[in-house]
Amino acid sequence: MGSTTPAIKGGASRRQDTRRRGAVVAALMLAMALAALDSTVVSTAVPQIVGDLGGFSVFSWLFSGYLLAVTVTLPVYGKLSDTFGRKPVLVAGAAVFLLGSLLCAAAWNMGALIAFRIVQGLGGGALQGTVQTLAADLYPLAERPKIQSKLSTVWAVSAVAGPGLGGVLAAYADWRWIFLINLPIGAAALWLIVRHLHEPQRERAAHARVDWAGALAVFACGGVLLTALVQGGVAWPWLSTPSLALFGTGLALVAVVVGVERRAAAPIIPGWVWRRRTIAAVNLSLGALGLLMVAPAVFLPTYAQSVLGLAPVAAGFVLSVWTLSWPLSAALSQHVYRRIGFRDTALLGIGLATLVLCAFPLLPYPGSWWQPTLLMLLLGGALGLFQLPLIVGVQSTVGWSERGTTTASVLFCRQTGQTLGASLFGAVANGVLAARLGGAGDLDSVTRALDAGTAPEATRRAIAEAVHAVYLGAAGAAALAFLVLLCVAPRRFPVLND
Repeated sequence: MGSTTPAIKGGASRRQDTRRRGAVVAALMLAMALAALDSTVVSTAVPQIVGDLGGFSVFSWLFSGYLLAVTVTLPVYGKLSDTFGRKPVLVAGAAVFLLGSLLCAAAWNMGALIAFRIVQGLGGGALQGTVQTLAADLYPLAERPKIQSKLSTVWAVSAVAGPGLGGVLAAYADWRWIFLINLPIGAAALWLIVRHLHEPQRERAAHARVDWAGALAVFACGGVLLTALVQGGVAWPWLSTPSLALFGTGLALVAVVVGVERRAAAPIIPGWVWRRRTIAAVNLSLGALGLLMVAPAVFLPTYAQSVLGLAPVAAGFVLSVWTLSWPLSAALSQHVYRRIGFRDTALLGIGLATLVLCAFPLLPYPGSWWQPTLLMLLLGGALGLFQLPLIVGVQSTVGWSERGTTTASVLFCRQTGQTLGASLFGAVANGVLAARLGGAGDLDSVTRALDAGTAPEATRRAIAEAVHAVYLGAAGAAALAFLVLLCVAPRRFPVLND
């Protein structure tokens, strides 16, 4: 009897560990849902928010301010999680996000709401980066696709359900509930994390201290440059004094960041992030992914409504199908990269994505709804093969003490790519429209005229050509990612033993 006791205890301990890990995974999915739902839920309630608070001329900052805060804090939270552990960073970030949500629900004018959205973003950066890092900590390499596919599913469900949820809350309750609903979800995630997440004790290096000067410099530099990209061509012309001043200040701050980080004992953005071929290649490739994602996410709904004549709900369906094939493809990608490796799987995915993006301008005019829908289904499948192997692969090349910084650098590059893509492709679309319509307005004003029934057939054709040009630009970004992986990334990632 005595010889069986350790086995019984060992089995009970394993079951307890499995339950604890399941609770932590549930918490991570809830935390990721908070970040994933945020922008999609708010977008459908903008008319109600503007009608209540006013501030139509600046409402775009509800999204831009949040995006800026998330992006510039990612590197800071990544370094903090490597220094102090994931749990305190995730708990603090979730608390800040929930505080921002509560303040947003109490906002009295548009300026206050924008400020509180920035507070939300300061917490959102911790949610996005630390959740992805913990996902790699919890599972060995062989099981890592399991948790990553779950997180991908959270993003997919949020993309589909978010607009509908926001519309229902705004129409039948009050737009403030869009922010209040975060509180019970976040409280459940916090409770699960505090109760069930127990990180192993790790020795902290004697020189491991926070590089606050570097954090402030990165925050300021990123904020200025991203503001220049987000507002350029929207709030002011690209070559105007505000735009040039912001870009000039941003470039000066880049020099400050480089100088501060070179002198820091534990820099926020360490040099090895770019010196190691694998990490540098993944950073650049996922930056290109963020850029190309703008084409369908921003411009396809306009194409579906203005060119195909679909209703808003049907146009949303055309876009949403890639959220079905993306997580499914990501979940199945492990069977591919275990045979041919991380790099070659990603090359296969981005190569297919390039072909799909190039096919979009070949669609007939005006075409049928199923044609872009099929292309989006294929694009989601291709990008699932591309993104997840790179994230799992790059996280597997570093140890625990570098994983937070590595994950944050990847997410930072993807977010920056999205910001750059929105500015770049917006300029491309407006340029094509100006050429086809003799300088008559931009994409937003032209589509509003179509909605009012005042624009001729030539305008619809011009919009189709503008979106086709954007998709060709996205194909160029995909081709760039292919070349980076082919020329920079090693064929076999230097994976560490679990």
